[in-house]
Amino acid sequence: MPDALLTLQALNAHYGDFQALYGVDLRVDPGEVVAVIGANGAGKTTMLRSIAGLLKNAPGAIRWKGQAIGALRADQVAGRGIALVPEGRLLFPSLSVEENLVIGGQLGRKGPWSLQRVYDLFPILKERRHQQSTSLSGGQQQMVAIGRALMANPELVLMDEISLGLAPVIIRQIYEALPGIVGEGLTAVIVEQDIAKALSVSQRVYCLQEGRVSLEGQSQTVPREDITRAYFGV
Repeated sequence: MPDALLTLQALNAHYGDFQALYGVDLRVDPGEVVAVIGANGAGKTTMLRSIAGLLKNAPGAIRWKGQAIGALRADQVAGRGIALVPEGRLLFPSLSVEENLVIGGQLGRKGPWSLQRVYDLFPILKERRHQQSTSLSGGQQQMVAIGRALMANPELVLMDEISLGLAPVIIRQIYEALPGIVGEGLTAVIVEQDIAKALSVSQRVYCLQEGRVSLEGQSQTVPREDITRAYFGV
């Protein structure tokens, strides 16, 4: 097996006295798409927030290319090459579409992604580039959030519920853009509640239930009855 790009080893996460993750193990290899599924409250977003440095963890619980990063700040994690597309998009409402995108590139990492490349991926954003970002439709705002992450030229992009609350036609457009995002060796972890969608775009899948990994397998071969048991705990 190739050396892992990202590993989680016995990752625990807390919000104050509340424990949200219990000993989570996960591996992401270079160039693959890993899906993470689970019901609301299963710990999916907490896991991504931990990886991105928004929650402090034991240093060795999260390793990037073998190096312990669990205690790094979010800006330090981003500088290593990890970008987050957060749940709910979290755009800067006072800024235009283009200004939101430019902010994503402030770390100055070199790579293939630029404003023009993002506009090639999502042409509607070029048309709306001078509009206030939050004046766009939900789907277009999601495109801005994805583009902002890509502008950081990451090696790993974490996508948290990118289809949440969007119309099916918009979801299809966003997922149709995914091959253009990962086609140059970019690695992705995609959190989704839509099991079929998650399995269709990934090589491997993890299921979280109540803060624990309840299933790990190959997306195209894992038995659907196993997923049901892991997802619902029945």
